[in-house]
Amino acid sequence: MAAERQSSLTETAAMALEQLSDVVQRCQVLSDDGYAAEDHDVFTIAGRTCIEEGNSVQVLSIVLDEQNQDIVRSMGWNLLPPLIQVLLKKEDKNLPQCLAIFNHLLETCRPKELLIGLLEQLEQDDPDPIAESLHLLLNPLQKVLLRLGSRKASSLGMTLSSVLDQVAKLPLPHTKEQEEDDVFSLCRSCTELTAFVRPFVHEVRLNLFNSEEQSGSTNKMVIGPDTDKENELRTELLKFCMQTLTRPLLEAQLKDPDTLPVSPLRNFATEILNTLSAIGQSLSSLVFQPLLKRKQAPGFLEEEVRYPKESLANLAHLVFVHHLAADMFPSVFSPVFCLRCNMEHICLLLSRTEEIRIQKGLELYEKSLVRVVDGSLPADLLQIKTFLTVPQNLVKVMTMCQRHDLRTKGLKVLQLSIDKFDTGAKYYFFQYMLKTSRHSGVEGYIIKNIRNQIDVALQPGNSNTWFQGVHLLPLLRKVLILPDGPETDLLQYLDRVMESLNLLRYLVIRDKVTENQTGIWTELYKVEDTFMKPLRVGLNMSRAHYERELHDTVETKKSKAKEESILSVAVGDEKLPNMTSDSHVQALHSALHTFDMIESVLVRIEELVEVKENL
Repeated sequence: MAAERQSSLTETAAMALEQLSDVVQRCQVLSDDGYAAEDHDVFTIAGRTCIEEGNSVQVLSIVLDEQNQDIVRSMGWNLLPPLIQVLLKKEDKNLPQCLAIFNHLLETCRPKELLIGLLEQLEQDDPDPIAESLHLLLNPLQKVLLRLGSRKASSLGMTLSSVLDQVAKLPLPHTKEQEEDDVFSLCRSCTELTAFVRPFVHEVRLNLFNSEEQSGSTNKMVIGPDTDKENELRTELLKFCMQTLTRPLLEAQLKDPDTLPVSPLRNFATEILNTLSAIGQSLSSLVFQPLLKRKQAPGFLEEEVRYPKESLANLAHLVFVHHLAADMFPSVFSPVFCLRCNMEHICLLLSRTEEIRIQKGLELYEKSLVRVVDGSLPADLLQIKTFLTVPQNLVKVMTMCQRHDLRTKGLKVLQLSIDKFDTGAKYYFFQYMLKTSRHSGVEGYIIKNIRNQIDVALQPGNSNTWFQGVHLLPLLRKVLILPDGPETDLLQYLDRVMESLNLLRYLVIRDKVTENQTGIWTELYKVEDTFMKPLRVGLNMSRAHYERELHDTVETKKSKAKEESILSVAVGDEKLPNMTSDSHVQALHSALHTFDMIESVLVRIEELVEVKENL
């Protein structure tokens, strides 16, 4: 059977070689436009079969024959698929001949057809073939594009889009070791991609230089009909840079030089920023694009397509967090101006659900804030939408993000942002957060900050009117109140209730009745009606409910001593894992202990009020 199969293959190869020779001989006497569709089909099928069956030596001879160059120029690109498969396998015995055929086709065939053929072979699905295809084809693609001369802009754009689609399929390295070893070949692909675009970047840079020379000014670029092709090429490179800033760079977590001295991904990001500068894009104008009204740039892309928001946000992250291209970024901008511009990027990143975007948003916010002087941001900034939206996004991160380190980071950045506001801005910010946060833990944290600000205001020599007297009272009224009156769920609102009690206790201890700097002593009767009495009623109701539940649970346990009952508990709409009766009893005891703790603080406050009023 094996001998018969080998004989059949030999016959197929011989027949294909004969057909190829016949069609080539027939077409030698015809002009390019005289080739029939059948001639193309026979040349393609027979030529591919010869390569696949190992007759590459004969095909090379035909391809190199001087008499066949018009035929090769017109039809040769159809031989690319089997050639590329041999080149990818590398161990094929016909590799030298196939490589010679491939290189000759690159020099001889029409570039448009070559480009289509190469891009068709670039498409892969698995990481290993993707990386090898990019490694093999990027240099040939570059050669073909350079042969197109001034007509290459759209073809370059199509090529870069196809290449980036393939790069996006490669897994990202997450650890230092993965990037060093380049286990997924992404780093090599990015390095080769940088080399691929370099001659086109150089061409645009040269065109810009010539335009500036012609205009007689280094600050004004000549724009007119003669520069349309150059502008299209520049536009395609800009589009490429914006795409790479989104993928893979937005998804990648770059390592600091201290962690990884030589980082291919960090080098790739630096090259992208250098490319933007080389093609005439000011990095500062891109980063500050949300605030700076840009003039209509030449080209055919709409503003949102030309400058995708996620790309600009990641650009800001690379500049301010990783300090890439620092020598190209002016240092004349004030920290407050940089913060205002970056708030747009921060808002976008923190509004996403992907953890890498949230992480970069937090990092950018932190780096933007640390350069601002404490207590310097005025209340006017709270009229800007992002200065209110970002805290709302922070609350979502702190309360809903799955990663503990990001929740902790969110709280740290929130406090840092509070520290940068002046006292008036803090006052209005606290009001806003109490109104919008709708989370007991966050509200408790804000109330703790209010107490700290009151403490600073009461220090000798401090003239702070926002957290004393008439200004403070409206804020206290928002704090010293139960959200749902006596029926407030005290366990759900525990953080808020405890911080409110701690604040009230602090005010009663710290402020003298005779001085009444905070206004608490004239407001106390209202506080008793809106907060202390309803809290007392709520405590009694909650304690009675949980004591009854505890009694019923214990009785149930006694009656089913031989068979442990299984209880189901739900918090909100989420059903928790089944809880044994022992665990349920423990949870009920914990709740009763919490009520005791709240009541002990409340009683202490009532005793302090009575003592100080009788002094």
